[in-house]
Amino acid sequence: MSTSHGKSPGLLRQPKAVWAVAFACVISFMGIGLVDPILPALADSLDATPSQVSLLFSSYLIVTAVAMLFVGWISSRIGAKRTMVTGLAVIVVFAALAGATGSINGIVGFRAGWGLGNAMFIATSLAVIVASASGGFSGAIILYETALGLGIAVGPLLGGELGAMSWRGPFFGVAVLMAVALVATLVLVPSTPKPERPTSPIAPLRALRHCGLLTMGIMALLYNWGFFTMLGYAPYPMELEAHQLGLVFTGWGLLVAAFSVFFAPRLQARYGTAPVLYANLFGLAVVMAVIAAGVETPTVVIVAVIASGAFIGINNTLTTQAVMLVSPVERPVASSAYGFLRFIGGGLAPYVAGKLADATDLGVPFYLGAVTFLLAIPVLASGHRLLVRAERSTGDDEPVVPSLVPVGRTAEPGSRPVVVAVGRHDGAAAVVDAAALLARGTDSPLEVVHVRQTAVVEEQAVDTETDEQARAAVTAHLDRLTAQGVAATGRILTVVGDHAAAGRALARHAGEIGARTVAVGRSPRGSLAQFADGSFTTALTHAADRTVVLVEMDDAPRHLTADSLAELRGSAL
Repeated sequence: MSTSHGKSPGLLRQPKAVWAVAFACVISFMGIGLVDPILPALADSLDATPSQVSLLFSSYLIVTAVAMLFVGWISSRIGAKRTMVTGLAVIVVFAALAGATGSINGIVGFRAGWGLGNAMFIATSLAVIVASASGGFSGAIILYETALGLGIAVGPLLGGELGAMSWRGPFFGVAVLMAVALVATLVLVPSTPKPERPTSPIAPLRALRHCGLLTMGIMALLYNWGFFTMLGYAPYPMELEAHQLGLVFTGWGLLVAAFSVFFAPRLQARYGTAPVLYANLFGLAVVMAVIAAGVETPTVVIVAVIASGAFIGINNTLTTQAVMLVSPVERPVASSAYGFLRFIGGGLAPYVAGKLADATDLGVPFYLGAVTFLLAIPVLASGHRLLVRAERSTGDDEPVVPSLVPVGRTAEPGSRPVVVAVGRHDGAAAVVDAAALLARGTDSPLEVVHVRQTAVVEEQAVDTETDEQARAAVTAHLDRLTAQGVAATGRILTVVGDHAAAGRALARHAGEIGARTVAVGRSPRGSLAQFADGSFTTALTHAADRTVVLVEMDDAPRHLTADSLAELRGSAL
């Protein structure tokens, strides 16, 4: 949305600390699909039934769910890095113990300990990676999303390769890799400060009193019930060896990653959050019903499971954004409350599916999974009005996303200001100063809009800067402009999710105040980041009903249109 002098941070120009956390993310998220390829082998080697083996998911996810309620409280007292490091250490210990045990009950118990470490890690890793990204937090977020997707995709592949040698292999493999990540995190990641205000241990449960958050949480519970029914039981009717199962679930994981990072934001921008989720949940119900009806035909199950990855990727991204849109509480608290309900659904599903399969046949759990996907639709619909209002609102009512909050004095009605949009990076001042020259040339006041983003990945959401930091940035711009004799006002634009949503929100605001011109600078984000979460400038230009210009200190303002945007595409606008 605006430029910095010198080279842009880019996706790959990240501090070593970011890479250390990203590597740990890959290994952590391997834990979700790691055991899928070895489920039949575990049942055979340990003389266990599928329902007993399914408890590997249940113990892992239920402990993760309960721990999500308290991790925010722990992190607020010892800091995010210490919480994350503790989680990594717990995973190393319990993954190794799971590989060393000789009974299914032992593995189930140690997977529960693994779930505790997983909760401590995933609840803090996004905040740590954003805090460690010096200047290029957008690229760091894309790197985090990529690491998450890679972990989901590679987990089954590693599980299949190591599981082909022994069912113990995947557990020991994760223990070794996570130990490497633990050392890298200890050495490379700087300490993170503790929050000024500690979080209450019961804050997430209190947050569930809010109707919107509870509605989205129940929808996520039902969705995850179906999701983990498939993940826990689909390997059995496929009748494949561990290596082959690993390849199937790797294909599934690649679709999850691609549709989560690249396609979900674009579908959301075109159709809106709620309509995409309605269609997506219905699509998942159809896929689940196909698995249930074709449970005796391995090819049908294999194709359906791989195809489900597209729907799951979209859902994983948009459900969390929906939660953040309607929730009036702090982001970490909302994430914890939502994660609790989400993982509870995922934990209970394999256990119930096992009991149903033992009492009836293997198709029944999948039919139940299809029903839970369908039930999630009316639950989501009950919060439809709240979600749509949150997506479209730009006022001061609650919930408000995107929101525009004034800083300092407000502009005079009918003043027709030049509006300049800037973000958090070193070149923001240069962009504001270039826009000030444009405002002087048209004898217009200047309005500085500082864009503050909430990054949303899976069940986690984190503000890329605090409200105090955003206000300080705007105040610094206003003080500098006042010293230059430029009449200026300021606002903070807070947006959840993609940059394109911020661009559309600013276009609406510019129309409402009768802005003369909207100015932006060159984006410091890489082209991959913009493709993944949308281009602020492109969305602004297409949505605005007034002139949008690109400003730079050494050049005349350039009028932006669809044609000029195409010409500048190679410059990563």
